[in-house]
Amino acid sequence: MNIKLLTLLCAGLIAGTMPVYSQSLKISENKRFFTDQEGKPFFWLADTGWLLFNRLTREDADRYLTDRQQKGFNVVQVMVVQALRTVNVYGDSALSNHDLGRPKVTDGNAFENSEAYDYWDHVDYVVGKAAEKGIKIGMVPIWGNAVKNGRTSAAQAKAYAQFLARRYRDKPNIVWINGGDIQGDVVPDVWEAIGSTLRAEDPNHLITFHPFGRMQSSKWFHDREWLDFNMFQSGHRTYAQDNEAKDLRYGEDNWRYVETDYARTPVKPVLDGEPSYENIWYGLHDKTLPVWTADDVRRYAYWSVFAGGCGFTYGNNGVMQMRYAKGVANASAPNANVAQASNQNVIPTAGSSKLASWEEAISDPGAGQMIYLKKLMLSKPYFERVPDQSLIAENGERYDRLIATRGKDYALIYTWNGREMKLNMDKIGGKKVNASWFDPRTGETKVLGKIENKGIKTFDPPGEVRNGNDWVLVLEK
Repeated sequence: MNIKLLTLLCAGLIAGTMPVYSQSLKISENKRFFTDQEGKPFFWLADTGWLLFNRLTREDADRYLTDRQQKGFNVVQVMVVQALRTVNVYGDSALSNHDLGRPKVTDGNAFENSEAYDYWDHVDYVVGKAAEKGIKIGMVPIWGNAVKNGRTSAAQAKAYAQFLARRYRDKPNIVWINGGDIQGDVVPDVWEAIGSTLRAEDPNHLITFHPFGRMQSSKWFHDREWLDFNMFQSGHRTYAQDNEAKDLRYGEDNWRYVETDYARTPVKPVLDGEPSYENIWYGLHDKTLPVWTADDVRRYAYWSVFAGGCGFTYGNNGVMQMRYAKGVANASAPNANVAQASNQNVIPTAGSSKLASWEEAISDPGAGQMIYLKKLMLSKPYFERVPDQSLIAENGERYDRLIATRGKDYALIYTWNGREMKLNMDKIGGKKVNASWFDPRTGETKVLGKIENKGIKTFDPPGEVRNGNDWVLVLEK
C-alpha cells in the first residue's frame, strides 16, 4: 500500500469515517460499461441537477441528495459554473471579475464565517455530502453559453481546468463532463484545453462531453485520449419538430445514437446524457404544447439501455433548474434577495406559474420508476450483455419499435405500447425458457411459464395497445 493511501486510511480511522475509494469509476474490461474499483458493475443512473451548486443551501442540498439516494440515483449531473457572473444562494461569486481563469477563493472554509466560506467551499460541501450517500457528481466545468460569445480564451480555460482538477482530483466521486449543451466545433480550443488539462492533471477520473441537442460527443471527440466515454443529448423535440437532414438527426429514436456509437472504434461506453425532461414542453419553449411525461421518460431509458447504453440520465424540468415556487425565495438562505435573484431567468422555460418547484418535482413518477430499470439490469449477468435485434422477427418504426438485449442465458425485449411481439427463439441457451412480463412502472413481474425455445413465437403483452403501456419480456434459460 502506498504512503499516501495509508495516510488517508489512518486519518479516516482517527476521524471515525473511512474514505470511499470504491466510488471512483472505471471502464469495464470489454470497454462497454462502468465498474467500481473492485470491478463490480456500476449502472449509471443519473439525475439532472444542473443548478444544484448555486441555487440550493446546504440544508436543501442534503435533502435533495438524500431523496435521490433513496430513489436509486448514483450520479447527479451539475454545472460547476453556469455563467461567468454566477453567484450562489449565499451571495458568493464563483469567479473574480467574471474571469474564468480566476476562481474567487478566500482563506478558510468555516461556514459560520461568511467572509471565509466562499463559492468553492460550498461546492466542496455538496460534493462531500454526495460522497457520503454514494452519489457521484458529474461536474460540467463551464456551460456552453458562457463561453460561445468569445469572452473566454483557451488560456483562461486551461487555468480554470487546472484549478478544478487540483482541487477535486483526490475526491473519489467525481466524473468530468466537458462542454455543456454546445457543439464541439464551437470554440473548440476551449473544450480541447479543458479536456486535455483535466486528463493531464487528473488521470484517475473519467471524462466525457455533453453536446448540443440531437448530437453526440463522438462527432468531434471520439478519438481524443481525454474522452473516456461518449454522451449524447437526444433532446426535447418530437418527431414532428425535427427539420434537419435525416443523416444528422434521429428524432426521438434515441436508440439510434447508441447504435451509431456502439459500432465505433476504439470501443467506448455510451449513454443518453439528456433526453426529454419529465414535465417540460415539447421542444422546450412553447408552453401551449403538451409536456413530456413519465411514460416518455421510460421509453427513452429502456430504448437507449437495451440498444447497448451503459446507463441513463433522467431529468425533470423543476428539478434540473432547482426552481423555487414562483415568488418565494429560499427562506433558509441568509440573503433572501440574493436567493430570489439567483432564481430568475436562468432557464428560459421556467416562467410558468404552473411549473412545480424542485421540492414538489422530486416526487414526480418518472424519477421513482428509474430504479426499476437499474435493478433489472443488475439482476442479470452484467458484463456479457449485448444488444441483439436478431431476436425480433417483425419490428416496427417509431413508437412501434421493439428493442432487444441479451446475455448468454437471458434476453430482454422492450415494447413501449404493448404491441404484439414476434420473436426468433433459440438465441439463448436451453431447450425451454422461463418467460415473464416485467412492468417498468412498478417493477413487478407476471410469470408466463415455460416456453419451447425454437422457431418463431408470438407474445402478447398485458393490457391494450397504447403509448405508455410498456413492458419488458424476460426470457431465461
